[in-house]
Amino acid sequence: MTGNDKRSVRVATMDDFDAIRAMYARARELMAANGNPTQWADRFPLDSTVRNDIEEGRARLLVDHAGADGADTVAGHGAIDGEDIYAGTDAPAGAERILAVFVLCPGPDPSYATIDGAWLDDDDYMAVHRVAASGLGPHAGRDCLDWAVAHYGNVRMDTHRNNRAMQHVMESSGFTRCGVIELVNREGDAERLAYQRHDR
Repeated sequence: MTGNDKRSVRVATMDDFDAIRAMYARARELMAANGNPTQWADRFPLDSTVRNDIEEGRARLLVDHAGADGADTVAGHGAIDGEDIYAGTDAPAGAERILAVFVLCPGPDPSYATIDGAWLDDDDYMAVHRVAASGLGPHAGRDCLDWAVAHYGNVRMDTHRNNRAMQHVMESSGFTRCGVIELVNREGDAERLAYQRHDR
């Protein structure tokens, strides 16, 4: 479970592929509209990355159920090619709603090997990447991070300097800004702010 006892986290399957793509499309639009057009540009994460995350068992979904918060509508969930993920605008009472996606990657992460600054420690950690929300519920990103820390104890993340929304989510979730890293295998715009939270 998460900090919100009506929410839970499950492993994503290929049946969730379209919903995940829609959340990433929504995230790209929001980032561009809020002064961060280059972090994911107009195509990241690639469909091949999404498929690989699912096939490797790394993708997780934060979910609740329609009506759990007094609202059954899925309007605003997101669309791909102009079509809603759901056939209609109302989900059946009790139907699962996907609130967010995130990806768990056991360390060591090659991009975290060198940092301009200092990590909190050199202990084993889980890296969280590719967080995106559907817009169906508040504080979805924070609940994803809280779940990861509760289950793994030591979590590292990074985000673009212009992604102030994600910085706020991490800092409000108790993460410490540790320095600056460079993403490996990325040409241009590779600088990222590095964060860590270690609770045990």
